[in-house]
Formats: sequence, C-alpha cells, structure tokens
Amino acid sequence: MTETTTVPPTTPAPRRWLVVGAAGMLGTDLLARLRDGGEDVVGLGRSDLDVTDADAVGAAVRGSDVVVNGAAWTAVDDAEAHEDDAFRVNATGAAHLARASHREGARLVQVSTDYVFDGAATAPYAEDAPLAPVSAYGRTKAAGEWAVRAEAPDHLIVRTAWLYGAHGGCFPRTMARLGAEKDRLAVVDDQVGQPTWTRDLADLIVRLVEGGAPAGTYHGTASGRTSWFGFTRRILASAGLTTPLEPTTSDAFVRPAPRPAFSVLGHGALAAAGVAPIGDWAERWDAAAAEVLA
Repeated sequence: MTETTTVPPTTPAPRRWLVVGAAGMLGTDLLARLRDGGEDVVGLGRSDLDVTDADAVGAAVRGSDVVVNGAAWTAVDDAEAHEDDAFRVNATGAAHLARASHREGARLVQVSTDYVFDGAATAPYAEDAPLAPVSAYGRTKAAGEWAVRAEAPDHLIVRTAWLYGAHGGCFPRTMARLGAEKDRLAVVDDQVGQPTWTRDLADLIVRLVEGGAPAGTYHGTASGRTSWFGFTRRILASAGLTTPLEPTTSDAFVRPAPRPAFSVLGHGALAAAGVAPIGDWAERWDAAAAEVLA
C-alpha cells in the first residue's frame, strides 16, 4: 500500500501596498480599508513624496507589490491658469510612478476621472469611449492615463467622479452647511452624475487587486444617476433640513473650467471581470450620510 503525504496549503505572503496621495479623502479611506484587512501598507502624502521627482518616486516604490496613485492636482479651476503645473503632477508624476512600478514588478492602480470625457454623451460612457477632455484638468489626467498605459503594462486605471467622504471638503458637507445658513438654495440641475463615497471606491480598488482583475480601465462610480439638485435634496433630508431648493442651470454658476454636463460612467469592464460594481448612489449615500456629515 502506498502512503500519501498531505501537504498543508501555504498562505500567500501579504502584499506590500504603497498608497500615494494618502492624506487625501480617498487615500485616508483606502489606508483604513487595507489596514483593517491586515495588509502591509505604506501611505505617503504630498509632504512625504514629490511625484514629479523621478528619483524620489523610484526610492518610494522600491519593494512594493501594489502602488495606488491617488496623488493629483485636483483644483479644476486653477488648472486652467496653471496647466503646466497640473501636467507635472497629473501626467509626469503618473509616468514616474508607472515606470518605477514596472521596474519593481508592482501592479499600478491609477485613479482617474470622468473629466477625460467631454460630457456631451446621453448614455453612460464605456471604458473604451474616446477621450475628449475639454478642461486643463481633464487634459492632464488623460495624459496621465496614456503614460500609465505606455509605461506599466500591469495597470488598473480606475476612473471615478463626484467623490465625497468624511476626510476632506466635499459637496455634501458644503451643501449641509449652506442649507443651515441660508433661507433658500439654488442648485444646478443640468449636470448629471453618480455621487460616489470614497469608502466604496477604496473597497472597489482592493477588490479589483485581490480578484486579479485583468489589466485595463475600470469605472469606479456608484450605480444609478442624479443631478446636483437631486443629490442636494437627499443631503438636506439626511441633515434634517427643510431649506427650500430651486433648480437652476450651469449658466448661473460660470467657472473658469467647464464642467461635464453628463458624467455617468458605465460598468461593463467590472462585469466582464466578475467584480461587483458599487451599489446605487442613493442607497450608498444613506449608508454614508451620518459619517460624512458628522
């Protein structure tokens, strides 16, 4: 009789994550999600790492298995007058991280934006829809996507939009404050998008990596859609406010950078990869409201 030996399964070594832009609203929630999951994670904020310094980026990435680039010039209006500065962060910085990640054999997750599209669509943007940014911010983020695709074959580009969270200034907190201060609010009703909680986006990023999603572009937004007016109505209800609301148009709030009128992103790539998308925006807001408005 031949004896067989049972070899106990081995536990895979934990990944070493590097989160760049860790002090931001998304970065803070991503660090918490990873640490709660027992991952080995290092978080670097803007004061810790200058992403425009290739040597510093190379040193920071060394030894990492997964690099998440949440660092960005996100001052959309300021980018119109300082596009070169925004490009250095959003495009050159992304290129440095992509090269360093590829050199180290690390998977790079690049956080991108709906602003890479023109906002003129009437149906959700597919992941492979042509890029047509109409603002400096959008152009620099699109350039960052191109750099990542060229320099880091094992990449995940995750586009998001209309982010809110508990760890930074965001639309819900601003509208709740204004609702408590003002007798009446006028809110834009001709811009449509998907309000997305940073905790949900952080969880999606981890699920994409842990699930071994194929390299490519994914959309990290909540499901469904609403306008800023519709979102504000929900925010005020969550805050227990009855401030009268009036719908208005984008023409009433002209800004240096044009805002996309239609920021609804499709989730076909998530479905193809077997990764569940984030739930309906209204349900997720109800789950987030107490924490975000605290």
